[in-house]
Amino acid sequence: MRPGFKAGLLLGTLLSVASARAQTTPAQMQRVDVIEALGERVPLDLHFTDSDGKPFTLAEKLHQARPVVLTLVYYRCPMLCPLVLGGMIKSLTQTHLALGKDYDILTVSIDPNETSAMAHERKRGYLQALGRGEADPHWTFATGDGDSIHALAKAVGYEYTYDAQAKQFAHNAVLMLLSPDGKIARYLYGVEFTPRDLELSLVEASNGKVGTSVDRLLLTCYQYDAAKRRYGPYIFAFIRIGALLVFFALAGLLTLLWRQELKARKHRGVAA
Repeated sequence: MRPGFKAGLLLGTLLSVASARAQTTPAQMQRVDVIEALGERVPLDLHFTDSDGKPFTLAEKLHQARPVVLTLVYYRCPMLCPLVLGGMIKSLTQTHLALGKDYDILTVSIDPNETSAMAHERKRGYLQALGRGEADPHWTFATGDGDSIHALAKAVGYEYTYDAQAKQFAHNAVLMLLSPDGKIARYLYGVEFTPRDLELSLVEASNGKVGTSVDRLLLTCYQYDAAKRRYGPYIFAFIRIGALLVFFALAGLLTLLWRQELKARKHRGVAA
């Protein structure tokens, strides 16, 4: 990506987010937050409708082998939601993981007035951006009634509000990673996500069932830093790895010396 284009994209992102925030009053913004509920399980019996108009429960979208990237957005969002989903797609295309093989995606509208037709149109566009066919079943775009939406949002700690004057929802930019059994494994914030962080989050959410052996090794060397909201080097892991390397080096040296001593003894015995 050209430096000028990247800088322009970043500036556009910041201006869009700032514009969305500017239309929301301070009192409304106090009701916008993410209260992390790591380790908690989402209600699996909640009912929603997919982009083809078919009803489903959350339990039907979870598998025993794949984690799920959960996004709460609304399809008529003019700014922040497209940035979050676009940033997620950009990051996913730079990982070693594949939709439907290593993870699924569930996108749920927080607006109970939105329709399956809106969900279908958004699904078609975003799957094309991800390089997948519009009928791919592994990224579900859903709508639901107010009760189901609020129950899901409450379970994951996603607090938002509606600005009637601006006719927009005020909400945060966040991805939520669910384990195959529906437990909340990780939150990733912002509109741009580093491929390493997203890939490690998916591997972590799957309990090591997806990803490569290198990914699983990296998880022993990197820990998620909640303050910085990213994965960083885990110093004690590097110390342990260094100690093991020293141990194996010494073991190899002692083995070599032992073999040389045996050869020398054998040679002295023959000479005698």
